[in-house]
Amino acid sequence: MAGGSKKAVYAALFGNLGIAVTKFVAAFFTGSASMWAESYHSVSDTFNQILLLVGIRSSTQAASERHQFGYGKEVFFWSFIVAVMLFGVSGILSVEQGFSSLFAAHTIGNVSINYVVLAISFVFEANALRIAQKMFKETIEARGEKASFRALINEFRESSDPTILTVIVEDSAALLGIIVAASGIFLSDITGNSIFDAISSLVIGFILMGFAFFLARENKGLLVGESLKKAEYEKITELIEAIPEVKSLVAMRTMHIGSQDVIISIEVNLIDDLNTDKIELVVDNVEQRVKQIIPYAKDNHIFVEIQRYDGKKQVATGSHATL
Repeated sequence: MAGGSKKAVYAALFGNLGIAVTKFVAAFFTGSASMWAESYHSVSDTFNQILLLVGIRSSTQAASERHQFGYGKEVFFWSFIVAVMLFGVSGILSVEQGFSSLFAAHTIGNVSINYVVLAISFVFEANALRIAQKMFKETIEARGEKASFRALINEFRESSDPTILTVIVEDSAALLGIIVAASGIFLSDITGNSIFDAISSLVIGFILMGFAFFLARENKGLLVGESLKKAEYEKITELIEAIPEVKSLVAMRTMHIGSQDVIISIEVNLIDDLNTDKIELVVDNVEQRVKQIIPYAKDNHIFVEIQRYDGKKQVATGSHATL
C-alpha cells in the first residue's frame, strides 16, 4: 500500500502545484475574494503533499536502538502536522479574506478567467481523487471483499494509512471549494453584488477548518495507538481457535505503529500434555495464521504467550522468548 499511497500523493502534488499558480494569477487579475481563498487552499494542498512525502520517507527508516520498533509513526506525525498547521492556516486566511471583503467593497473583473481556471482545477482535483479512491478499492479487493459503497466508507473510517486518507479529504474539500467559489462568483456577477463572493470565501475557510479538525482527530487516534480493524480481529480469532491444540484465545492486543506495521500480542490457552517441541509448533502456527490476515505483520512484532494447565501453569512467550 505504501507504493500506492506515494502514487496518490504525487498525483495530488503536481496537480495542486499547477492549480495554485493559475488560481493566484486569476485572483490577481480578477480581484475575487473566493478565488484568493481557493489560491490559499491550493498552496496549502501543495505543501501538504510535500510533508506527506517527508512522512512516507521518514517512516521507512530502519529500527535503531532508541526506536526499536522503527519509525512507522513518522507518517502519522506529519499527517497530523498537515491537518493542524496547513489546513488550519489556509482556512484562517480564507476566513480573514472573506471578512475583509465583506467590509471593504471590491469588484470582480474578467469573470470568465475565474470560470476557466475553476473548471480546469475541477478536472485535476477530480482525477487526483479518482486515483486515491482507486487505492482504497484495491486495498478492499486485495482482502477478497467487494468494494461496495459501505465497504469504502468503513475503509475510510478505519484506514491506518493517513496519507491516502489525507489526499481523499484534501481533494474532496478542493472539489467542494471549487463549487462554492464558482457559485459565489456567478451570483456576484449576475447581481452585481460582491457580497456573494465574500461569503464564498468565508464558506471555503470554514470548510477547510472543518476538514482540518476531522483529519487532526483521525491522526490523533493513530498517534495514540489504534488497534486492528474489528473484522481483522474477528478473522484472526476464528483462525487461532480452529487450531486443535488451542483451548481458547484468552486475549489479543494490537496497535498500529505504522501504516504497514502493527504490534500483536496474543495469549492462548492450550490443551494438556503438550511437550516443549509441540508448544513451539503451536506458536509458529499461531503466527502464520495471524499473517494470513495481516500479511505485512513482522515476525518480531508478533508476541504469543502460551498458557498450559497440567497441574501447574507454564507460560511461554512466543517464539521470541524462552519457555
